[in-house]
Amino acid sequence: MKLLLLSLTFAVFTANNLGAQSCTPGSNFADSTYGVWPSPATNFPAALVSVPYTTDVNFKVPSTITDEIAAVIPEAAMLVGAPIQSFKITNVSGLPAGFSYVCNISSCEYLGGSNGCANIYGTSVAPAGSYPAAIEFDITVLISLFPGLPGVPITQSTSFDGYSIELGNAGTIEQIIAPITVSPNPANNEIKIEGITASMKAKQISILNIEGKVVAVREIKDVLNTTFDLSAVKAGIYFVNVSHASGNKTVKFIKQ
Repeated sequence: MKLLLLSLTFAVFTANNLGAQSCTPGSNFADSTYGVWPSPATNFPAALVSVPYTTDVNFKVPSTITDEIAAVIPEAAMLVGAPIQSFKITNVSGLPAGFSYVCNISSCEYLGGSNGCANIYGTSVAPAGSYPAAIEFDITVLISLFPGLPGVPITQSTSFDGYSIELGNAGTIEQIIAPITVSPNPANNEIKIEGITASMKAKQISILNIEGKVVAVREIKDVLNTTFDLSAVKAGIYFVNVSHASGNKTVKFIKQ
């Protein structure tokens, strides 16, 4: 009976992890201070309904909280200068049904200053469209309350968002493979949106603030590259949302 239960457990584990691939952290990212690759501007590769999918995400864990990190992760502003003890991926949310992820370390937890990677994989039968994804993680930092005493660990949860997986049907996926980019990023008085193609049949471009409220909108007719005036927009984190034939594409940017 025990042998039967073990066999069934192994079979379920194998079925749940079918398609997962072990990844190896890219050596070309080792010299970086910190980051996640691909970036939201490049985005994950597009996927096809009912076709096996796999892609790797590489990341470099910073060794300390810097002003640059705090500019991207506002929650870390009070922790600038603190050593990072560990970094743990807790979830990759927003993936199409049938998709999952696995890290090169089973716990998905990494020491400060180290490199890691995760493999996103699966076969989805979800409807075609755009699936906004976010890499959610916990950062544990050491705060020294008094000089000469050991640091006190404090954990801050946050996410690295702005991604999406474009899921299409065979014959339509070529409409959405090319990434849509926003430049410059960070921006000052205006941004330029590029990568919108005629085959996407894009209808509208919206700019949303971090609360999801629309601060600007523009209908798309024959304009493939669009410039937005940001002079009246307050500094902060925003999202460009492009509505097209296969769903929506969202790109994160910062207004300085």
